[in-house]
Amino acid sequence: MSVIQLLNEQLQAKWSFEAPMKIQEELIPLMLDGKDVVAQSPTGSGKTLAYVLPILNKVDGKKKQTQALIVAPSQELAMQIVNVIRDWTAGTDITVQQLIGGANSARQIEKLKKKPTIVVGTPGRLNELARSGKLKLKEVETVVLDECDQLLSREYRVVVKSFIDAAAFGRQVVVVSATVTEEIELVAERLMFEPARIVVRPEDMPAAGKVVHSFVKVDERDKTDLLRRLSYQEGLHALAFVNNIDQVVMKENKLKFRDAKVVTLHSDMKKEERQKTLQAFRKGEAKILIATDIAARGLDIEGLTHVIHVDVPRTMEQYLHRSGRTGRAGAEGEVIAFVAYRDEKDYKKLTRDLPKKPVQKVWSDGALVEGNSKTVAKPAQKPAAKAATKKPYVKKGGKK
Repeated sequence: MSVIQLLNEQLQAKWSFEAPMKIQEELIPLMLDGKDVVAQSPTGSGKTLAYVLPILNKVDGKKKQTQALIVAPSQELAMQIVNVIRDWTAGTDITVQQLIGGANSARQIEKLKKKPTIVVGTPGRLNELARSGKLKLKEVETVVLDECDQLLSREYRVVVKSFIDAAAFGRQVVVVSATVTEEIELVAERLMFEPARIVVRPEDMPAAGKVVHSFVKVDERDKTDLLRRLSYQEGLHALAFVNNIDQVVMKENKLKFRDAKVVTLHSDMKKEERQKTLQAFRKGEAKILIATDIAARGLDIEGLTHVIHVDVPRTMEQYLHRSGRTGRAGAEGEVIAFVAYRDEKDYKKLTRDLPKKPVQKVWSDGALVEGNSKTVAKPAQKPAAKAATKKPYVKKGGKK
């Protein structure tokens, strides 16, 4: 029996996918049983729906009380979760309210007076409203922490614990992320009751075989120009990662000067700037979005053809987290790494456990093609000019 058959008739009727993803097969029954869960599953593996469907199955929209709380580390992720819930609750009594920083808090407080069934928010705004008594958590029966590796880090840990402590007695706590470290597991365990553990690996996903991993050997100083060239490639819609904000800003300045079809995203940007950037990228006005890992947290952009590691990631988890943005839900995709000489050893370590060996590529005739500098034909050289025949010097009136 499919796990979807465990859900109510309304949810079953809205299910339109061929089959549930592995994380959905494992998480849905555990949540329906009321278990606390720590779930690790790659980006793009269907985590959101895996916890949203059991929540929708459990809550009662006719009750005027907030019954579920979903916490996300970024505004973008929170809004995406809200959109998923709205799609699945259309025509029902279930209501959802997003509580995120940067939005009008007075308007959010007015919405809270109507007792939304589900609240989705970022830690800062949730904490502000909970401490002021505007957000009542005592009737919340399910708490989900999405991207728990961020939410249970030292920055948010105390605040997130306060949400769980304020929820109903015997509440269910579910934490999900693409990466769950040993430290995060220990912290989660203190907040939960005998949590079940789920680990879904990249090779367990149907898209794993459809993503090509490739690399280009390139000098550090030439990476920006290679991004510029790629930004003019037809059919390319890529998310490019760099390791720090300084690199994002530097590349932005250089590429704007060259009129490249590139936009950037970093944590120092204002909300309006972020929205404008994402809108331009989603509309295809820009072919490449350059971002740091933190700025890209929670971004769910459909149709990404490529992920580009402009800077080689520091860890395997980071490599997989970034790479999981393309090839989602069975689609094809490509992951390209710009590998400088100093990064070659690290890159080999990061990719040695991939199902297929990464393909080397080079820039040739206006595109990236398989091969290396030895296999790409070089332009034919012009034949050397014949040396001029030097006439012997003859002294006037003299002999040779």
